[in-house]
Amino acid sequence: QKVLIVAAQVLIDDRTRGVIAYGDGIITSRNTFQKYYEQAELKAYIDQVLGVDAIPIALGIYFVFRDETQAEAFRAARFRSRTTAPRIRLKVSQFEQYRDRLQPLMDFYTDRGRLPSVAELGAQELTSLQATFGSIKRAFTVVLQATDAGEWDAIADKRRNDLLVYLALSHFGHRPKFKDLSPQLQQDIKALFGSYQQACTAADLMLMTLGRPEMLEQRCRQSPIGQQRPHSLWVHVSALDQLDPLLRLYEGCASRTIGRPEAATVVKFHVQKPQITYLVFAEFDKQPHPALKTSMAISLQDLYVRYRDYDPDNPPLLHQKDQTLAPDYPSYAKFAKLSQQEQKWGLLDDVKAIFDQRGWNHCLAAHGAELRGHRVVRRKQAD
Repeated sequence: QKVLIVAAQVLIDDRTRGVIAYGDGIITSRNTFQKYYEQAELKAYIDQVLGVDAIPIALGIYFVFRDETQAEAFRAARFRSRTTAPRIRLKVSQFEQYRDRLQPLMDFYTDRGRLPSVAELGAQELTSLQATFGSIKRAFTVVLQATDAGEWDAIADKRRNDLLVYLALSHFGHRPKFKDLSPQLQQDIKALFGSYQQACTAADLMLMTLGRPEMLEQRCRQSPIGQQRPHSLWVHVSALDQLDPLLRLYEGCASRTIGRPEAATVVKFHVQKPQITYLVFAEFDKQPHPALKTSMAISLQDLYVRYRDYDPDNPPLLHQKDQTLAPDYPSYAKFAKLSQQEQKWGLLDDVKAIFDQRGWNHCLAAHGAELRGHRVVRRKQAD
């Protein structure tokens, strides 16, 4: 067995469900006492008993790996951002002729942000490249002739930032020794940083920057992705890996210890206090204005977790949901077109008035409008 899964009931102070927090447990609706753990307390207990650094997967659920190398590979993979191979821009005869042989090399660089070592490339691919180009580096030179070198550099920068976030967060647990990393991770660090010590130093510097509220607010306000609110930045979970590395680290401080809720749709980055809130919006893609169902707020000062359910009869709504997304999200254009329509109709002029479902319904009626899917149309007059 490679992985042990540990699960336990997590303490939630929620009177709407008929339970009240008391001491280290709850008093149920039947007036009985049950022992519960707080999420951070559960992790500390697992770590102490098993002598490990447990990995939170969801609320009350942790993974414990038998092999430390596999554990670190899993942690690093959780902070890997999405990348796509650069487009072919020029017709280069040698590239066109041997593209099938160069493709594995391009795929590897897109995945890792560096060239493979001789040992990492399959025997067949290596033999083919060496016979045609002489070496891996010469083969990649042909790739650079047909593509934009800057795009490959951008991929390397992304992978470098991925590693910085991973290593910075490892500071809170048991930062692994270099020998405990997988051979592939070791090669990544050597190629992208020069040495493990340099990588850890850079990660710790970024972690220190996280302690400066003004820097966090600046990165939030300068973010090209996310919906700007007076005291926060709202980002869809699909766009987290495209954020500035410092903001990824900010969210990682919460998800590494507490775990990101599986149903979370949007992450709220607070700018005036160290807090991350996970928001669950029902039917985000289907509903033009998704309703807020639940939220989980995590204070990074003491890791206190607060849960909240919202009134299903009159829930808060998310307007201009396209602003929380990256432009490559499916249906982004459709969502953005709806927001433009609503602005032209004047439906978004009074943000406070349309905060919840009733307010939004009143606004639509006042403007003689209604929604059909993700389109605004004039309301039909009743006979």
